[in-house]
Amino acid sequence: MERTGASVQEVRRWLQERDVVGRRRGPDRVMMVPAGFIDDEGPLPALRGTITVLADGGQSDEEIIDWLHAPDDSMTGGSAIASLHAGAKTEVRRRAQEQAF
Repeated sequence: MERTGASVQEVRRWLQERDVVGRRRGPDRVMMVPAGFIDDEGPLPALRGTITVLADGGQSDEEIIDWLHAPDDSMTGGSAIASLHAGAKTEVRRRAQEQAF
């Protein structure tokens, strides 16, 4: 919300429509979305399809977040989320599909 100026309702819609995923953290169990999932306009455009591929492969939201942020020197920028920011959506989704097998 702070980065984009989006309202609480808009962020809830992003979560509901699976434009982003988050995890509950802290003593109040507040839903938090990783900063890398958002750019200045809102959810990273390439993220939604990648979330869908990973979820269809059986991964939970927490596992999706972990996979996207896991260090991987063979990907542009060193992780799947960095590769998405660099425009390597096809490569990231190909590797996400491999996770299902």
